[in-house]
Amino acid sequence: MTTYGSFPGTRPRRLRSTPVMRRMVAETRLHPADLILPAFVREGVSEPVPIAAMPGVVQHTRDSLKKAAAEAVAAGISGIMLFGVPEESKKDALGTAGTDPDGILQVALRDVRAEVGDDLLVMSDLCLDETTDHGHCGVLDAQGRVDNDATLERYAEMAQVQADAGAHVVGPSGMMDGQVGVIRDALDQIGREDVAILAYTVKYASAFYGPFREAVGSSLRGDRKTYQQDPANVRDALRELALDVEEGADMVMVKPAGPYLDILARVADAVDVPVAAYQISGEYSMIEAAAEKGWIDRDRAIMESLTGIRRAGARNILTYWATEVAQRLKEQ
Repeated sequence: MTTYGSFPGTRPRRLRSTPVMRRMVAETRLHPADLILPAFVREGVSEPVPIAAMPGVVQHTRDSLKKAAAEAVAAGISGIMLFGVPEESKKDALGTAGTDPDGILQVALRDVRAEVGDDLLVMSDLCLDETTDHGHCGVLDAQGRVDNDATLERYAEMAQVQADAGAHVVGPSGMMDGQVGVIRDALDQIGREDVAILAYTVKYASAFYGPFREAVGSSLRGDRKTYQQDPANVRDALRELALDVEEGADMVMVKPAGPYLDILARVADAVDVPVAAYQISGEYSMIEAAAEKGWIDRDRAIMESLTGIRRAGARNILTYWATEVAQRLKEQ
């Protein structure tokens, strides 16, 4: 009889042998507290409005949003990021609904804070794109270009109004130069040093935002390539990261998540502030669409995609599956 000795001497498969073994040695774990739920609230509707391009996601009424926030608390997730969808007639060139104390986002912030108090971090999208009639994230100049510095003035006012409405965290997403510093100053000037900034530090001009445009009723004309980042670039992202941290960002974000895991890993290695990643609408819709066709296992694909984002370095993940996944994790 031929004797092979101890070959192979190392057998990594021993650590994959049973579900309990795999669970014990897992290097990356998801927890409900890792998750943040993005949610849309639409002005002037009496029932939640399904978003065709994002099966299972709706534009909430004020009442259904409060219910979603309460469910998020019960599931144990950490936060809810609110996006307001105003009536078309209230959009204008300056996005004034975004700084109106009675604008839909500010109303929703007050509603959710009244519902959940401090049991959930109530976060607000700080950007003009939902409220402008041209759909851009800032004020336009006479040539139709986004005016960076004029936009910063609007962002400062938005930050103060959102803080007054109850936001624990503001999320500047417009990718204007200097936005974090201006917003920090604006908050501090009204004594709101307690309001944190989750900076959309690395936000690429991505094709994966498509379904989101429906979700917020976007009026966008043209594109956002002059202020969002070029998908080809890495150094530009790291430069933005250094600037945002220097200007006072409490947390930083990479968006989209899945197509940019290499960037996420670089960001997480470079800073000592918490790093978030946004699993955006297109990432969500691709999995839902493929699962509806029977091409992939929906639940496994969701968990695998989130685990990959967490493994790449995200401390927190914004995902439209946040409540569902948190409930599943609690049951395990």
